[in-house]
Amino acid sequence: MNPVYDRRHSGTWIEGSGIVRRIVPDDNDGSRHQRFVLDTRNGQTLLIAHNIDLAERIPVGVGDRISFRGMYEWNEYGGLVHWTHRDPLGIEVGGFVKYRRRVYF
Repeated sequence: MNPVYDRRHSGTWIEGSGIVRRIVPDDNDGSRHQRFVLDTRNGQTLLIAHNIDLAERIPVGVGDRISFRGMYEWNEYGGLVHWTHRDPLGIEVGGFVKYRRRVYF
């Protein structure tokens, strides 16, 4: 298991990859987020929340493999990864989702 997940860290930048297990309806409360559940190689389950007000929607489906970089937030279900986009202020490096050789940020 990854030490970040074991220690229940939040606010930590992580990178990883996994298989899309489930597509979850968009979160349209405030900034809009495309959401999907990812199973990682180490057995971790993550909810990816990709801001579609700042980045392009990713055409993923169940069974697709993605790579990502984003901000990890712990929860009892495995965790949430957000900030999978460029920093609109240009202060942080930001994150990304890579799908089928294309990078979405």
